[in-house]
Amino acid sequence: MTKPAWFDPTIEYALLAHQSPEDEQGYFVYQLDALKQHLAKLQQQDVIKLWFAVKANPLSKIIQTFDSQGFNFDVAGSGELAQVLAQGISPNRILNTGPAKSKKQLAAFLKQGVATFVVESLNQLIWLNEIVQDENFKKPTVLLRVQLQWPDGEKNPLGGNSLTPFGLSVREWQSVRVSDYPALNICGLHIFQWGNMLSNEKMYSLWEQMVAPLIKLATHIGMDLKILDLGGGLGIDYVGEGNTLVWQQIIRDLADIKAQAGVDELWLELGRFAVAECGYYVVPVVDRKINYGQEQLVLAAGINHIIRPAITDQPFPVTLLRQSEQVEQYFDIHGPLCTSMDKLGQLPLPEDVQVGDELVFGYCGAYGFTESMPFFLCHQLAAEYVMQKGELVEIRAAKPASTYLA
Repeated sequence: MTKPAWFDPTIEYALLAHQSPEDEQGYFVYQLDALKQHLAKLQQQDVIKLWFAVKANPLSKIIQTFDSQGFNFDVAGSGELAQVLAQGISPNRILNTGPAKSKKQLAAFLKQGVATFVVESLNQLIWLNEIVQDENFKKPTVLLRVQLQWPDGEKNPLGGNSLTPFGLSVREWQSVRVSDYPALNICGLHIFQWGNMLSNEKMYSLWEQMVAPLIKLATHIGMDLKILDLGGGLGIDYVGEGNTLVWQQIIRDLADIKAQAGVDELWLELGRFAVAECGYYVVPVVDRKINYGQEQLVLAAGINHIIRPAITDQPFPVTLLRQSEQVEQYFDIHGPLCTSMDKLGQLPLPEDVQVGDELVFGYCGAYGFTESMPFFLCHQLAAEYVMQKGELVEIRAAKPASTYLA
């Protein structure tokens, strides 16, 4: 059996040798050396400023690796902020995003030194201006988040033409006058409403469509547009269809967008594209059966640890950890939860897979541990490990239900 291209063979021996009763319901592993190399390649350009969207994976060692490669940090809430600051990151390298910023939260971020904000409503703009004036904070950098509607009716996970809480329409922002908010440096626009894009051509088309309406908006409200934040949404080919983005082409395209917009800075907030490939989820098979002629595998854990397949209908790729020379066949792969939602996909595995074998799911470096739903049926929290310089190191031990049940 040939291991798939997404599987890093340098971690195979460590995973095979790993024996821990506490991890028998599944655990995560992140290959930090590979992540570091990947991030270094992303930084070999001078076109865009890169931010790490912490929601993708807030593990301390992941944040530290991004820090070592010069990334800045996009945080969407107080918990993410605390985690980033705990790694010694300067608050001047933090961008506060997210639709649910209360006046209290904005004040708390300012008090902790955060000075860059994506504002998503008129209330947030008013509150931020009031706080800075009342507390005499240094003038923060502010970007207004814009929600566009596309003429071709594109649909996507973050909205497309669907109404979302992310930002405001051009029409709503047109009521603003930058000069009415003297305590703020309102100098940028943020636009992001697509997800897991896998086509360079389509990404460029979306970016290019945005330039004219955003420039028009900036002029209308009296903004000297210096920063354009394009969010993230760069995709990973989870299902192996051969559709992958070419980073060098992205940089060429963004250089063109930057020139069209006439901005000083172009920002991207990368999540899955930056970190997904470094992560794996390992989980044993607890049962195998045939139901109405369909082979089924039941695992020790499922969407309670990796929920993405249930909410996107797109599985993480999988391989058998041990070697096998048997031909592959398709199995329905299920977790242990008492809901039909707990299905990780219909995926190919060697036909001799059996109870006790361990499966390895790929691309789990993003939207794994902290996007999971571990509390249903009182299952344990999965452990998290890192592989660094050939050594498997536990960062967070598995936690039984007794640690969170009252």
